[in-house]
Amino acid sequence: MKVHEYGDRAAEIVLLQPVGDHDEKLTECEIAAIREGFPGEFRLVTFQADDWNRELSPWEAPPVFGREGFGSGAAETLRVITEYCTDATKTYYLGGYSLAGLFALWAAYQTDRFAGIAAASPSMWFPGFADYMREHELRSGRVYLSLGDREEKTRNPVMATVGERIREAHALLLERGVESTLEWNEGNHFANADLRTAKAFLWVMQEGRRER
Repeated sequence: MKVHEYGDRAAEIVLLQPVGDHDEKLTECEIAAIREGFPGEFRLVTFQADDWNRELSPWEAPPVFGREGFGSGAAETLRVITEYCTDATKTYYLGGYSLAGLFALWAAYQTDRFAGIAAASPSMWFPGFADYMREHELRSGRVYLSLGDREEKTRNPVMATVGERIREAHALLLERGVESTLEWNEGNHFANADLRTAKAFLWVMQEGRRER
């Protein structure tokens, strides 16, 4: 797993994000969008997964598309990420896109180290995850959720449940007193991932600032 760091290392706000095949241009666009919307300094640390389906999945699951199934490497990935969260004077936000967004949400059930979770177009269709949320207690007080308005309009019967699952997740979080929002973006799952992720981080950062 390759780690890339951007921004001011002395910044009080640290954004942590698992990524897939590392694309510097997408990261640069994301950072620029965050800087445009947030006046303070921040540091972004990305963790490039070598095996996306294995390293970001909380448990094993059969293939949903194609032939590749899902592993159970999320716990080890979280261990690596939390090694970057040892300074108690800093505020840490965990976020990501797609399966990385689901991973971020799952991580909030494992530790209270993250002040907010920025889950952009998370893979809420992941088998068993809705039940997991109902049976466990979230340990972060702030969660951003988003989805593209065309993501649930797919012929894949498992992935087509993503809209229903994310609505249920948002309702559950609110019912349990978690500060949360659900934002709908135009387009399918592959549209503007960088800008959607920036919007997710911006929300948790701005809400965190208002709390102070």
